[in-house]
Amino acid sequence: MEGTIDRSGELLGTVVAVQANFYQVRLTAEEGEEILLLCTRRARLKKIGQKVMVGDRVVVVEVDDRDKQGAIAKRGAGAIARVLERQSELERPPIANVEQILLVFSLAEPGLDPWQLSRFLVKAESTGLKICLCLNKVDLVGAEVEGEWRDRLQKWGYHPVFVSVLADNGLEELNELLRGKITVLAGASGVGKSSLVDRLIPHLNLRIGRVSGKLQKGRHTTRHVELFSLPDGGFLADSPGFNQPDLICEPANVAWYFPEAKAKLERDNCQFANCLHREEPYCAVRGDWERYEHYLCFLGEIIKKQEILQQRADVESSLKLKSKGTGKEEYEPKLASKKYRRPSRRGDKQILQDRLRIQGWEELTEE
Repeated sequence: MEGTIDRSGELLGTVVAVQANFYQVRLTAEEGEEILLLCTRRARLKKIGQKVMVGDRVVVVEVDDRDKQGAIAKRGAGAIARVLERQSELERPPIANVEQILLVFSLAEPGLDPWQLSRFLVKAESTGLKICLCLNKVDLVGAEVEGEWRDRLQKWGYHPVFVSVLADNGLEELNELLRGKITVLAGASGVGKSSLVDRLIPHLNLRIGRVSGKLQKGRHTTRHVELFSLPDGGFLADSPGFNQPDLICEPANVAWYFPEAKAKLERDNCQFANCLHREEPYCAVRGDWERYEHYLCFLGEIIKKQEILQQRADVESSLKLKSKGTGKEEYEPKLASKKYRRPSRRGDKQILQDRLRIQGWEELTEE
């Protein structure tokens, strides 16, 4: 997974950051020394539309002073010549070759909201990646609360890791889960993600935001995607935080993103292949399980989004959006339809000539 300098002379590395048209690539020499190389992208990659993402394994060539990128070469930079095949790819955050997702939430300040946690879990499940659930600030609650959440989440199908960044508890278990893998970090704001990264990767000094006293919500402190090397091997991607991840998927797939519902489907089949597990008879999923209400809510939200997109597509297929001089916008029929197209003057003239010709022929016939 880590970058290496091949004996053939090719430089193999991992893209750890993207800034404008420059890429920071991490290399590892045979002696284990880490090298960060500032790179550009070869023009050939741009021509074929090859995008370079954080997490990509790439082949780097050295740039000399005679290269077109000579101004950059003087600073000891390179150029990405090839992008190796990706094992996985995420759109949000844009990162390649991720192996697992670390979801971080807090038990207090702010408290753990089951609906918000369930939403993040469903979004993470939709990626198909392994999920590691970490609950922070365990030092602010008692053992009874910790035990209740442990039992509750096990019924959901998860085995969370309870940590306290402040008290330095549970971090060894978490380090073991992260060792040797590319992990993307996600979770609500204010739960201690940046503090956790600082503890896992000493001397990183990420900017930390305080939790709002009134709203008990955190402030976003991460602005762009970047891979950070873990001391025991592997990378951790601290992605820009988002409070409400979008749920975009096929309605029939939603139940499979709930481990407790997935277990029911794998054990028993519903009567109908397209069952949405609402009012259908002989449904294997519908029943008395805690997150069934969450499922119905998320399913309704996804179906509503699809209906809105379909309506918008129908409108845009027959109408076009036209901007008025006053700043207002409104739809009007597209001229591509013959129903709304105004006949051209040339067409009107041709029709008139045809009519006159026909009339003249008829008059000659009568004579």
